Amino acid sequence: MPIALQATTLDDMNVVTEIYAHHVLHGCGSFEEVPPDQQAMQERWQSREAAGYPSLTARIDGRIAGFAYAGNYKPRSAYRFTVEDSIYVAPDHIGQGVGRALLNALVTRCTMQGYRQMIGVIGDSGNQSSITLHERCGFRLVGIARGLGFKHGRWLDVVYMQRALHSAQQAEIGKPG
Repeated sequence: MPIALQATTLDDMNVVTEIYAHHVLHGCGSFEEVPPDQQAMQERWQSREAAGYPSLTARIDGRIAGFAYAGNYKPRSAYRFTVEDSIYVAPDHIGQGVGRALLNALVTRCTMQGYRQMIGVIGDSGNQSSITLHERCGFRLVGIARGLGFKHGRWLDVVYMQRALHSAQQAEIGKPG
């Protein structure tokens, strides 16, 4: 089944909120414990949009099957050429290539926008599907921080994965990529 990708819109927020809520309540990929409401999700999206970060939805048969976005890695200005990715797939579409399509497209868009590095900050070292997804999309493991979060009655690690979007030779000092 073909996966159609497009920029996220305001009209997508209801389904995006539902998908994210599922992962907050049942998974460890997000360290939030209470799902944000649609208004909060909309405000987060609008903030990323205003900053120029890409945000995508994947559709199968016209229905949203997942979403992904890039955001700032850290707020200090020296990190301005580095983005952090986030990917969430609807439970009934996990394992169908949605995450890979979203992450590859996000990498392409961030590269085109001049970012140099992308960081995957993966909740739970047991989140093998996200770790494998990042590996298949060219990320490498750069570290694991042990026991940083406590959710669902257990301590959770954070896995850091990184992918270069541009080589150092392609970038000018002080300019993206």
